[in-house]
Amino acid sequence: MTDSKKKRMSMLDSLATAGTPPVAGSMMSSNRALRSARDAVDAHHVWDLDPAEIEDERYSDRLDPKDVHDLRVSIEQNGQTVPILVRRHPTESNRYLLVYGRRRLEAIRASDKVSKVRALIANMDDTAALRAQVSENTGRRDLSYIERALFAQELLDSGFGSQAQIAEVLNVTRSAVSMSISVAKAIGTALAHAIGPAHGVGRPRWEAMAKELADNQIGIDVLCRVALDVHATVAASEHADEETQVDPSVAAFEAVARQVKKNVGPTPGKKPRSKTTALVIDGTPVGASKRSGRALRLDLTDVDDAFAEWLDARAQDVLEELHDRWKRET
Repeated sequence: MTDSKKKRMSMLDSLATAGTPPVAGSMMSSNRALRSARDAVDAHHVWDLDPAEIEDERYSDRLDPKDVHDLRVSIEQNGQTVPILVRRHPTESNRYLLVYGRRRLEAIRASDKVSKVRALIANMDDTAALRAQVSENTGRRDLSYIERALFAQELLDSGFGSQAQIAEVLNVTRSAVSMSISVAKAIGTALAHAIGPAHGVGRPRWEAMAKELADNQIGIDVLCRVALDVHATVAASEHADEETQVDPSVAAFEAVARQVKKNVGPTPGKKPRSKTTALVIDGTPVGASKRSGRALRLDLTDVDDAFAEWLDARAQDVLEELHDRWKRET
């Protein structure tokens, strides 16, 4: 194998390690996916393609994919140093589908100085293309938690596969995928997009917000307005110090979190006030009901054993009967 061919074949290998800390498990998975993409590249040749010939039908994995201004300036000044990866369109000649490199493609499309995009052309199916997309992005560690969660939800909703299959593609555990999807559904696409990627806000805080949203009836449209107002305020601060200016999506997350807590009830750490009511049968105390927050507890401590067994056997029926009665009366 000639030195020039070896150099061309190593192009995709360099993508797997560029700017990535050496984490054994995820690095090996990313390398495998990107090496598979490399092996599928036609003749390992870098082509100059017309951006108009490339379609992007991939699953969305970013909340802010159009933030390409700085990249466009860099490409115009220094050239496109890293090629994008495309695959041939299954039905149309001289057409291509993007595998990864969306920001580079958008930057060149927006440029009036650069007319061609440098690309590697690969032969791969949908699953292989998705693996390469995921590995390229997760290898650079630039997807936030909520972006990954929404990506997993989109894969599931679109019929890509089961949670186990999605976990394999994303190189995470099935339980992590399950939790991410539950968070994404609780937050909702509209609110997540209104907040933005919020890099640095990790899983625990998104999970806490998801739980608090489930515990109260605050409207998502209200929270979306809170987030959008923060973005507008940050955008209006044109003269803010860039070194001290906070990420607008993080600021939006913080504002939404505060708004949600206002509607949850007692502040964290403060014990909610409980209410206890004595229960009486035929004038004789038999126990008490205790209400605390959203919980209701019944303690029957002095009832006849036969009645206790009868009630225990029919507890579900009695509960449903009481619930039906409540609905009729209210």
